[in-house]
Amino acid sequence: MKRLAVLGSTGSIGVNTLDIAGTFKNEFEVVALSAGTNIQLLREQIERFEPKVVSVMNEALAKALKREISPRKTEVFFGVEGLILIATIPEIDLVVSALVGAAGLIPTISAIKARKSIALANKESLVMAGKIIVEEARKNGITILPVDSEHSAIFQVLAGRPKDEVKRIILTASGGPFLNLPHEKMEEVTSKEALHHPTWNMGRKVSIDSASLMNKGLEVIEAHWLFGVATEQIVVHIHPQSVVHSMVEYVDGSIVAQMGITDMRIPICYALSYPKRLPLYLPPLDLFHMDGLTFLPPDMDRFPCLRLAYRSMVVGETMPAVLNAANEVAVNSFMEETIKFTDIPKVVEKVMEDHEIKPLTTLDDALRADQWARERTKKFIEEIRV
Repeated sequence: MKRLAVLGSTGSIGVNTLDIAGTFKNEFEVVALSAGTNIQLLREQIERFEPKVVSVMNEALAKALKREISPRKTEVFFGVEGLILIATIPEIDLVVSALVGAAGLIPTISAIKARKSIALANKESLVMAGKIIVEEARKNGITILPVDSEHSAIFQVLAGRPKDEVKRIILTASGGPFLNLPHEKMEEVTSKEALHHPTWNMGRKVSIDSASLMNKGLEVIEAHWLFGVATEQIVVHIHPQSVVHSMVEYVDGSIVAQMGITDMRIPICYALSYPKRLPLYLPPLDLFHMDGLTFLPPDMDRFPCLRLAYRSMVVGETMPAVLNAANEVAVNSFMEETIKFTDIPKVVEKVMEDHEIKPLTTLDDALRADQWARERTKKFIEEIRV
């Protein structure tokens, strides 16, 4: 039986993770949970799984939660310290890192240093400090199991094949809700429209990133670190049907793909149960009744965020951390309706241009770059709103 800690248990990935844990009670024990502010859902999860410890965003929420649950069964912590505690509990076998954004970096690397296996959905950790995380994982003998459907697909297709056999990694992207929207209408789109993803049901921030293709750009960076291939070996294909989750082209010309329905429980369950597979009893992929599978090159003019992500990876060092932080602030401003959708890449590019690149040798280097970028992004957004 694997004992789990789920960071971000009330988000989309966390909820699906617990759905799997609840289905396979003989396979998994939920020992620890963390959430942000949704203590109502967290309370329901505590009642169902009776974890040993939980953590929430701040002390006020922790006090409110303590009043509603039995302290004899579950201890309550809060803040960054609470996340680190959740991620490093001695009896944990696997940490599901499903926090959204830069908040996932410190607990993820803390879990690696504590020699916990990682089921990674928090791509921002690798974007911000991939070099450091990969080295720590290697040093501690830790396997990072990808949860994103694209990276899970690549992980399954590679199946331990040596890097020198890989010619290209092909990441697929649905193209999001604005794939065919006339270019002149892009400035008018609303957050409600951006959140309406055509094929996947995801959290708010990831949905906006998918609409701008920044999510795919972050996945390019993530793939570089997860699979140890050069940036120029990673390409993106628009695939609106979202049936082929990603592909690997080998040096002999073979292209091997992983396919499936659009249900995140499949890659989550594979990461949880690896190296074996568990029966999910989901609807089968019915290729006979599909109109066809299409693949298109991404339009970098329509989706400049993808171009910026590639640029940040080529520059390297602290630039990807700056890209990520600027994007998080810009996306939040878009959701608050203080900037337009088309302002997101403009803001990110401006902040990247203003950044003085620093070597990335420690976690503090990434955190300083992240903080600088957030402050600069907020300042720039204030400037363009005047």
